[in-house]
Amino acid sequence: MAFTVEDLARTRFAISPLWEIVASVRLLKSPRSWAFHRDWAVTTSERLERSGADRSLLFGLVDPAVWYLADFLSATPRSPIPDLTSELAALRRIPADQIRADLGVLGYARTNPIGSLAEAKIPRGPDRRTPERLPAGPIRELYADPEAGLERLVDELAAYWELAVGPHWGRIRALLEGDVLYRARQLADEGHGRLFGELADTVRWRQGSLFIRHRRFGGMRQLAGEGLLLVPSAFVWPNVFSSTIPPWQPTLTYPARGIATLWDASAEVVPEGIAKALGRSRADLLAHLESPRSTTELASRTGLTPGGASQHLSALRAAGLVTPHRVGRSVLYARTAVAEALLAAAKH
Repeated sequence: MAFTVEDLARTRFAISPLWEIVASVRLLKSPRSWAFHRDWAVTTSERLERSGADRSLLFGLVDPAVWYLADFLSATPRSPIPDLTSELAALRRIPADQIRADLGVLGYARTNPIGSLAEAKIPRGPDRRTPERLPAGPIRELYADPEAGLERLVDELAAYWELAVGPHWGRIRALLEGDVLYRARQLADEGHGRLFGELADTVRWRQGSLFIRHRRFGGMRQLAGEGLLLVPSAFVWPNVFSSTIPPWQPTLTYPARGIATLWDASAEVVPEGIAKALGRSRADLLAHLESPRSTTELASRTGLTPGGASQHLSALRAAGLVTPHRVGRSVLYARTAVAEALLAAAKH
């Protein structure tokens, strides 16, 4: 992706519940990627089987064997932290021609194991070959009647959310918001080059362009003032996904920082000297702030009441050891440089 100064100015972050659904479905269908999510994946697969809920259209559209994912499934969020209801409402409003255009690219991708940006744009107009390139069943039905197909897709997405992602959304959202906070501070401290360079091993920033290594897709996208949307994901690891095919806004979805700890309630061990100086409860709170977290999540992880956690955080803030940061509707606490130095010194 080639950037202008205007593109850098318009680069922003967003969190997307809809994308987390899509990325988690892809993960479920790719057992080799279960490293950090094995317990969740096994439990969720069992719950889905027991429910008997129809998911044939959703699971048909999300195919790890194909290099393209229909862009309407990860449409640009309209706000930094939308809720699922608003994203599903926006999905319903996507015009039929756009749904068919994206399915045209999907049909092309299914018959071309390796694709390029220039070639992928070819099927975006009317193409009589598109239906025969799509698998028979729900996906062809979506192409034939996008309005009815979208209603079915929205129902499947909502049902899947209730079983697979919704019960864990508080924890997942805290991870994603913590990543955004970390990246924003990184951008403020060290600029776009450092921000882009640390998103993933397959992403590199050189001479005004962002290079993303994909195994089966290539091409150069001139952003031309559109900017880039950065979306952290709990489920996308070990990959990154980029949406670069017009007319959708260019988007890069990357693994959120700290996913290895997503399902782990344990914390780093705080030196005994710190616990004696601060008190065990405050030391425990610092231990659980290896990533920014909300008062509610900290209370859940430490066994404190929300009121008790809030009081201890206020004391730690007064001592210059934590700082609060507002991200959307949440307030996340993060350790300060003083706290990091204190912990590092006490370990030696």
